[in-house]
Amino acid sequence: MNTPLPTPALVLRPAVAASRALAVASLLGLIVLGLAWELWLAPLRPGGSWLALKVLPLCLPLAGLLKHRMYTYRWVSLLVWLYFAEGVVRAYSDTPPSDTLAAAQIVLCLLLFTACALHVRLRLRGPRVLLEQGAPHEHPAC
Repeated sequence: MNTPLPTPALVLRPAVAASRALAVASLLGLIVLGLAWELWLAPLRPGGSWLALKVLPLCLPLAGLLKHRMYTYRWVSLLVWLYFAEGVVRAYSDTPPSDTLAAAQIVLCLLLFTACALHVRLRLRGPRVLLEQGAPHEHPAC
């Protein structure tokens, strides 16, 4: 029996959902890691430090990611490089356990960037695939 192959549009949807889930999970991971790092695990001063406020900019895009806003995925992929740079500097200059936490921050930043870039690429490719199949056009920002 010949079973029809899934159309590219149907294949794209799970990939878009997976990239969104990875982006949200890595963003939440960065927020939790930043708070735990600066308040409990390895704060600069005993009892925690004001450096924990560095996670506030990470809280802003969470709603946009959850609402599928393409613009949010684009600017988060740029914002994440600030946290990546901090992670690289602290991984090489701090002492344990802070250097290990910095390495975890680097990994989360790379995951977040990859997920955002993949999400944008897949969503921009989706309408083109649908048009090639003769399906009605879906707006890429939806």
